[in-house]
Amino acid sequence: MDTPGTISCDDELRHWPSDEAQARAVQDRLRSSVRLDESGPQPGFAGTVVGVDVAYDDERDVVAAAAVALDARTLAVVDEATAVGQVSFSYVPGLLAFREIPTVIDALARLTRTPDLVVCDGYGRAHPRRFGLASHLGVLTGLPTIGVAKNPFTFRYAPPGPERGATSPLLDGDEEVGRALRTQKGVKPVFVSVGHRVDLDRACAHTLRLAAAYRLPETTRAADALCRKALASA
Repeated sequence: MDTPGTISCDDELRHWPSDEAQARAVQDRLRSSVRLDESGPQPGFAGTVVGVDVAYDDERDVVAAAAVALDARTLAVVDEATAVGQVSFSYVPGLLAFREIPTVIDALARLTRTPDLVVCDGYGRAHPRRFGLASHLGVLTGLPTIGVAKNPFTFRYAPPGPERGATSPLLDGDEEVGRALRTQKGVKPVFVSVGHRVDLDRACAHTLRLAAAYRLPETTRAADALCRKALASA
């Protein structure tokens, strides 16, 4: 995908790390390429927002990825694609991107349209090295990305207010690395962080718009269902 700020996916994938030290070195090398100076598209823009997610079969070391494109205005599904591959990196907290990205990029490449925004089921800046899955995917593809996670990882936060749209800072020491966002009244918050080429205010606004009826964004719900289906038929 020829988009602004793209690192060559082919080069990176050809030299994919095989151990923890190499993976951390890649994160440290690519982190400076994260673009934090762009606001990103406005919620409800004319274009497509794509959710990506993966499912694993640990017995076969197989990972299935799904990319589901929604119309950003109506939230109707307009395109979808899947890819299945072999897991090529061990499970290590903080390094999950190295298990998922090759297959996710394969699924994204099979879409018939270039995403205007990608929503990852995971973290971006809310990561010990400030380079989670959403940031890594954004840097490699050049696409605007955000991370929406189900838990706060290792970071602390005060519970946001009970009303839909309430937020509180997700903190590492005194640094705000993301936000806890209440997407539905009385349900647990989700944890939003910047990936690449989107600011935190917009990331939260997109998440709230995409989570119109449920705790999780429709992008994540659709991609989760599709990757599980792809895994079952693999």
